Amino acid sequence: MRDLANNISCTNALSPAVQAATIKGNTIDTKGYGSLAFSVVTGAIAAAGDFTVTVQESDTTTDGDFTTVAAANLAGNNLPATLAADAAYDVSYIGNKRYARVVATKNGGTSVAIGAVAIRGRAANKPVS
Repeated sequence: MRDLANNISCTNALSPAVQAATIKGNTIDTKGYGSLAFSVVTGAIAAAGDFTVTVQESDTTTDGDFTTVAAANLAGNNLPATLAADAAYDVSYIGNKRYARVVATKNGGTSVAIGAVAIRGRAANKPVS
């Protein structure tokens, strides 16, 4: 069996919490890595909480510079139009911007328990951890 833990870097992309409004995740720097994926997990949904998750990209860390990633720059995109309760989703960012983040957008309802992890791979310098 090959070691994976020393060849990837996992970073908190969206702190697990109950969200009742749209929230922007942490900025993930891709410098020094050749791949990036996000793993999004949900828990309970209260009062028909309707949330969508998207991935945004930017060349800077300035909030206003982030734009939604085009579908062509996402791989394995299984992010649904509405998140389900107690589910897991993953998506790979294959664009060429240095920074990326996830955004959970509230479309209606009350709230959802949600969190996300950024997984960076193909590190330029190994072992990673």
